[in-house]
Amino acid sequence: MGAATQNQREPGRLYTPEQRARRDATSWTLVQGILAPLQFLIFLISLALVVRYLATGEGYHAATLSIVIKTAVLYLIMVTGALWEKVVFGQYLLAPAFFWEDMVSFLVIGLHSLYIFGLLLSWMTPAALMTTALAAYLLYVINAAQFLLKLRRARLEDSAPSGIPA
Repeated sequence: MGAATQNQREPGRLYTPEQRARRDATSWTLVQGILAPLQFLIFLISLALVVRYLATGEGYHAATLSIVIKTAVLYLIMVTGALWEKVVFGQYLLAPAFFWEDMVSFLVIGLHSLYIFGLLLSWMTPAALMTTALAAYLLYVINAAQFLLKLRRARLEDSAPSGIPA
């Protein structure tokens, strides 16, 4: 079988050569590269504050503020990630190479949004809000792992000779 054309992905590869070039050229790649570790740092701080509140009953407002900030950054990374996918793959979400990452992202955003609605509309007790945040954070960790594995795969592919799946 011959080398893939510019518009076809080689079997087992994430990107066509054209998509890889767009990925490397777009500023959205840098934005994602900044926002992802920032979001993770915010997550770690927020997780500590939420666990502290659940363990001691202290620090509700700090935990709440941290979850709201984490959610805002999550929304921002989702919007910029959709813009990145549009540039690289030609569609805002659910590009085949990132379908499952996007699907789990929807669940993560759904739980974070449930927390925000529960907070703003007083639908939940503080303990229920914090438990919802923990559930959202568990899914976030799974989603972050998905993206880290995909990043690792892309780096391996970038360093592998063409025609040989990484």
